[in-house]
Amino acid sequence: MVASSPLSRQVAPTGAPTDAVTDDAQVWQVQRGGQVIAELVVTGGDFPWLNATVRSSPVFEEVRPLFEEELRALDHIEDDLGARDAAYENIRGAMTLHYPDWRPVPEFLPHVDGQDAWWRWSGEPFEQPATDS
Repeated sequence: MVASSPLSRQVAPTGAPTDAVTDDAQVWQVQRGGQVIAELVVTGGDFPWLNATVRSSPVFEEVRPLFEEELRALDHIEDDLGARDAAYENIRGAMTLHYPDWRPVPEFLPHVDGQDAWWRWSGEPFEQPATDS
């Protein structure tokens, strides 16, 4: 990784990046505690799904096991939907996804396998199933 990598940027108090990223329209950010821990460089997709290459920082390696667990749960979703839901909640509790313009994404369903990422996103929270009162 080059010393001037966008991963070293911090979010300015206004929410704007402190420096520019080349081709911002194609780079989404994964943040943890206000720090960019990975950039997702979009390679394609089919709305609402996007595919990307992960440019990770060393801090991202701390949360990578959450994605590994999510993929294992996804492989066995027919057997245990609860495990997949729990893995998703762990990911959502550990990080946020941000649009290329640095606004937080209200709802996303992420997957990361090595340097490949794909996720579904929405500008609105996903609908929650109705519960009986």
